[in-house]
Amino acid sequence: MDQSDAYDDELPAGIGPHEGRELELMLAGEKPLAMFNDDLPEGMEPPEIAFDPYMAEGRFAKGEVVMPAPGFKNERLRYYFYALPGEEWRTARVIEILRGLIEQHLPTTPELETETGRLLGYDDADIQVFLDRFFRPEK
Repeated sequence: MDQSDAYDDELPAGIGPHEGRELELMLAGEKPLAMFNDDLPEGMEPPEIAFDPYMAEGRFAKGEVVMPAPGFKNERLRYYFYALPGEEWRTARVIEILRGLIEQHLPTTPELETETGRLLGYDDADIQVFLDRFFRPEK
Protein backbone atom coordinates (compact mmCIF):
# COMPACT_ATOMS: atom_id res chain seq x y z
CA MET A 1 0.00 0.00 0.00
CA ASP A 2 2.90 2.40 0.41
CA GLN A 3 3.28 2.70 -3.37
CA SER A 4 1.11 5.79 -3.08
CA ASP A 5 3.78 8.46 -3.60
CA ALA A 6 2.71 8.94 -7.21
CA TYR A 7 -0.90 9.37 -6.12
CA ASP A 8 -0.53 11.58 -3.02
CA ASP A 9 -1.55 14.76 -4.85
CA GLU A 10 -4.78 13.13 -5.98
CA LEU A 11 -5.95 11.76 -2.63
CA PRO A 12 -9.05 13.32 -1.09
CA ALA A 13 -8.57 15.19 2.20
CA GLY A 14 -8.30 12.85 5.18
CA ILE A 15 -7.21 9.87 3.12
CA GLY A 16 -3.58 9.04 2.73
CA PRO A 17 -0.72 6.70 3.36
CA HIS A 18 0.61 5.85 6.80
CA GLU A 19 4.15 6.43 5.50
CA GLY A 20 6.13 8.46 7.98
CA ARG A 21 3.42 8.12 10.63
CA GLU A 22 3.72 4.42 11.41
CA LEU A 23 5.30 4.84 14.84
CA GLU A 24 2.81 7.48 15.93
CA LEU A 25 -0.13 5.36 14.77
CA MET A 26 1.21 2.18 16.36
CA LEU A 27 1.91 3.82 19.69
CA ALA A 28 -1.68 5.09 19.66
CA GLY A 29 -2.91 1.54 18.94
CA GLU A 30 -4.38 2.67 15.60
CA LYS A 31 -2.10 0.60 13.35
CA PRO A 32 -1.54 -3.09 14.08
CA LEU A 33 1.38 -3.68 11.70
CA ALA A 34 4.07 -1.61 9.98
CA MET A 35 6.10 -2.92 7.06
CA PHE A 36 9.43 -1.60 5.80
CA ASN A 37 12.29 -2.69 3.59
CA ASP A 38 15.91 -1.66 3.25
CA ASP A 39 15.26 0.27 0.04
CA LEU A 40 14.73 3.56 1.88
CA PRO A 41 14.27 6.95 0.22
CA GLU A 42 17.41 9.06 0.31
CA GLY A 43 17.77 10.87 3.61
CA MET A 44 15.21 8.70 5.43
CA GLU A 45 16.39 7.43 8.78
CA PRO A 46 16.05 3.66 9.13
CA PRO A 47 12.77 3.05 11.01
CA GLU A 48 14.56 0.59 13.29
CA ILE A 49 16.19 3.52 15.09
CA ALA A 50 12.78 4.74 16.25
CA PHE A 51 11.00 1.38 16.60
CA ASP A 52 13.58 -0.86 18.28
CA PRO A 53 13.57 0.91 21.68
CA TYR A 54 9.83 0.23 21.94
CA MET A 55 10.39 -3.36 20.91
CA ALA A 56 12.79 -3.75 23.82
CA GLU A 57 9.94 -2.58 26.09
CA GLY A 58 7.60 -5.22 24.66
CA ARG A 59 5.43 -2.69 22.82
CA PHE A 60 6.11 -4.30 19.43
CA ALA A 61 7.16 -7.66 18.03
CA LYS A 62 9.62 -7.58 15.13
CA GLY A 63 9.77 -9.96 12.22
CA GLU A 64 11.83 -9.98 9.08
CA VAL A 65 12.42 -11.88 5.87
CA VAL A 66 14.94 -11.59 3.02
CA MET A 67 13.70 -12.17 -0.52
CA PRO A 68 14.87 -11.53 -4.05
CA ALA A 69 14.80 -7.81 -4.85
CA PRO A 70 12.02 -7.23 -7.39
CA GLY A 71 13.49 -6.27 -10.75
CA PHE A 72 17.11 -7.07 -9.82
CA LYS A 73 18.90 -10.27 -10.69
CA ASN A 74 20.99 -11.76 -7.88
CA GLU A 75 20.05 -9.05 -5.37
CA ARG A 76 18.12 -9.55 -2.16
CA LEU A 77 16.00 -7.19 -0.11
CA ARG A 78 15.19 -7.38 3.58
CA TYR A 79 11.62 -6.68 4.63
CA TYR A 80 10.95 -6.05 8.29
CA PHE A 81 7.80 -5.68 10.30
CA TYR A 82 6.65 -4.35 13.64
CA ALA A 83 3.42 -5.72 15.06
CA LEU A 84 1.46 -4.80 18.13
CA PRO A 85 1.37 -7.58 20.74
CA GLY A 86 -1.10 -10.26 19.67
CA GLU A 87 -1.01 -9.10 16.04
CA GLU A 88 2.08 -11.09 14.97
CA TRP A 89 -0.12 -13.29 12.78
CA ARG A 90 -0.40 -10.30 10.43
CA THR A 91 3.36 -10.41 9.81
CA ALA A 92 3.18 -14.08 8.84
CA ARG A 93 0.33 -13.42 6.40
CA VAL A 94 2.03 -10.43 4.74
CA ILE A 95 5.19 -12.50 4.31
CA GLU A 96 3.09 -15.24 2.70
CA ILE A 97 1.59 -12.68 0.29
CA LEU A 98 5.03 -11.23 -0.51
CA ARG A 99 6.44 -14.70 -1.22
CA GLY A 100 3.67 -15.27 -3.74
CA LEU A 101 4.20 -11.93 -5.45
CA ILE A 102 8.01 -11.85 -5.38
CA GLU A 103 9.22 -15.45 -5.37
CA GLN A 104 6.40 -17.08 -7.31
CA HIS A 105 5.81 -14.06 -9.59
CA LEU A 106 2.06 -14.14 -8.98
CA PRO A 107 0.20 -11.06 -10.17
CA THR A 108 -1.29 -8.75 -7.59
CA THR A 109 -5.06 -8.41 -7.51
CA PRO A 110 -7.52 -6.02 -5.90
CA GLU A 111 -8.30 -8.79 -3.41
CA LEU A 112 -4.64 -9.21 -2.38
CA GLU A 113 -4.15 -5.45 -2.13
CA THR A 114 -7.31 -5.18 0.00
CA GLU A 115 -6.13 -7.94 2.30
CA THR A 116 -2.67 -6.39 2.59
CA GLY A 117 -4.15 -2.98 3.31
CA ARG A 118 -6.34 -4.39 6.05
CA LEU A 119 -3.41 -6.29 7.56
CA LEU A 120 -1.47 -3.02 7.70
CA GLY A 121 -4.38 -1.23 9.38
CA TYR A 122 -5.80 0.85 6.56
CA ASP A 123 -9.53 1.43 6.64
CA ASP A 124 -11.77 0.42 3.77
CA ALA A 125 -12.08 4.00 2.42
CA ASP A 126 -8.29 4.35 2.18
CA ILE A 127 -8.01 0.95 0.52
CA GLN A 128 -10.71 1.80 -2.02
CA VAL A 129 -8.97 5.05 -2.98
CA PHE A 130 -5.72 3.10 -3.46
CA LEU A 131 -7.48 0.45 -5.56
CA ASP A 132 -9.22 3.07 -7.70
CA ARG A 133 -5.85 4.61 -8.53
CA PHE A 134 -3.66 1.51 -8.74
CA PHE A 135 -6.11 -0.54 -10.81
CA ARG A 136 -7.66 2.23 -12.85
CA PRO A 137 -8.14 1.37 -16.51
CA GLU A 138 -5.61 2.70 -19.02
CA LYS A 139 -6.93 5.63 -21.05
